Amino acid sequence: MDFLHRVWAEIDLDALEYNYKTLRARLHDGCRMMCIVKADAYGHGALTVSKTLDRCGAEWFGVSNIEEAAELRLSGIQKPVFILGYTPPGYAGALAEMKLSQSVFSLDYARELDRAAREAGVSVDVHIKIDTGMNRLGLIYQEQERRAETIEEAETICRLKNLRATGMFTHFSVADEGEDGEAFTREQCRCFQEVRDALKEKGITFSFHHCANSGGTLAYPEAQFDMVRPGIALYGLYPSEKLRSEMPLRPVMTLKSVISFLKEVKPGGAVSYGRTFEIERPMTLATIPIGYADGYARSLSGRADLLVGGRRAKIVGRVCMDQLVVDVTGIPGLRADDEVIVFGGGLPVDELARLEDTINYELVCRVSKRVPRIYRRGGQPLSAMNYLCPEAWEKGLL
Repeated sequence: MDFLHRVWAEIDLDALEYNYKTLRARLHDGCRMMCIVKADAYGHGALTVSKTLDRCGAEWFGVSNIEEAAELRLSGIQKPVFILGYTPPGYAGALAEMKLSQSVFSLDYARELDRAAREAGVSVDVHIKIDTGMNRLGLIYQEQERRAETIEEAETICRLKNLRATGMFTHFSVADEGEDGEAFTREQCRCFQEVRDALKEKGITFSFHHCANSGGTLAYPEAQFDMVRPGIALYGLYPSEKLRSEMPLRPVMTLKSVISFLKEVKPGGAVSYGRTFEIERPMTLATIPIGYADGYARSLSGRADLLVGGRRAKIVGRVCMDQLVVDVTGIPGLRADDEVIVFGGGLPVDELARLEDTINYELVCRVSKRVPRIYRRGGQPLSAMNYLCPEAWEKGLL
């Protein structure tokens, strides 16, 4: 398969399947897996990723919003889809029509959604979110004085006629912090079980109880309950270095570019905007057509390496919107159009994340829509997703 060689992200579907099966092997019998494919499957391409995981046996898919859910439905995904975030109550009819499950995180929101569902003549499937310490969304339970009120609110939500409360869930905030997060994570799990048991005493039960994100899935088997929600681990990245030893995973994305221009330079000049890098010796410089508009951060200027000709080459000068320059002095045999690894392979994305003082999640999610995703199986290109102008690819113009 031919494709435009400027900047592209190679997505290894074999690695994706391996990670899914490795995580699946960790689960107890009967535990389902909700594969989190929000944010365009963490930048990997939600449609192809979801279809691949669907064939692998994934029972559920988790997204952030109703638009992401609609994308899956329109692509042919028929498995249950859960919306983790906010959907305006006025979209109750759409939730029901697409058979989506919606999170509800307050009694007021549940009532509004119930009212909208009643007016639309539909019933909406919901999972109640319990806040056990994340302090982001959910019925607040971690505060002792509010626990009775939270149980009453959850019960009231379950009695609303146009909502079907089929699940309850919470979200771990430090399950990826190893021993540092163990006590708090176990307390979150205990709080969640208290809510479950209190509601059971009132005759309310759920088909689905889920807490475990990637960190929880890797490190807390007792928190599996009926379902787990791995995200970043599916893509072969660890939620933190502290969990790297828990399970072998394979990175799914490799970001690549090419050399667009090679030149020999003499001392006395400078490189890129602001002339921040002064040329003090004879050098060979390579221009690479990737920049911050592609998702490669300007803050990596003068700090990060790329893999050129199998060797590390440091960025010199500032990263521009569409280009950057690397020092390739002493790397033999280079030519224009040679492939360059931006991250992946021998240049882990976690290394760049540390340089930016951020996390690997951000870097893969940040790969922009003008970067096509090239899907590979068995080491060979299988298909491509071009966000900017798919018609041109289909007609063979690109």
